[in-house]
Amino acid sequence: MDRVKTLRADGRRNRERIIAAAAELVGRDGAQASLEEIARRAGVGSATLHRHFPSRRALLEAVFRAGVAQLCERAAAQPGEDPIAELTAWLEEMTVYTATHRGLAAALLAGPDGLSPEELCCTDMLLDVLEVLVARASSVDALHAGATAEDLMLLVNAIAVATEDDPSTASRLLRLALTGIRSENRNGTPRA
Repeated sequence: MDRVKTLRADGRRNRERIIAAAAELVGRDGAQASLEEIARRAGVGSATLHRHFPSRRALLEAVFRAGVAQLCERAAAQPGEDPIAELTAWLEEMTVYTATHRGLAAALLAGPDGLSPEELCCTDMLLDVLEVLVARASSVDALHAGATAEDLMLLVNAIAVATEDDPSTASRLLRLALTGIRSENRNGTPRA
């Protein structure tokens, strides 16, 4: 990470373009996306890609961490005006992200050069922002009392694994599941 801070502006832009292109192609082709195509899509040469990311694993790790950071930023930016809608939208975004970035975490964990689960884990970051969204939804009595951030994280991961590379099914299943966690009005109907 220190190296990223010391890059010149053009180097930072190249790095950002490489990560963006890699995220798009990993979403489309999985963790084995072509490095040459990533460089081409980013508008840089292969040498530039390898100067920033000496290995596929280094690039995939940057893509993974950038995606998690963006999810966390979007959760933290929620205004709290409609807590259940904001929670639902963010959970759906996380589910779709996880389902479409096929094999990214598995690729980072695999092989002798793979990261340990502890090194890769961004769960704490995600749980921190999810806990805020859950607390807001709970404060307006929009969730069943027993629903926790950990429960919702497990639900999202299970749906994403079951629907890998099928974001529309992932979204549909999550919406179905979330209907079951919403608390009911006095007349027995789910809150919106």
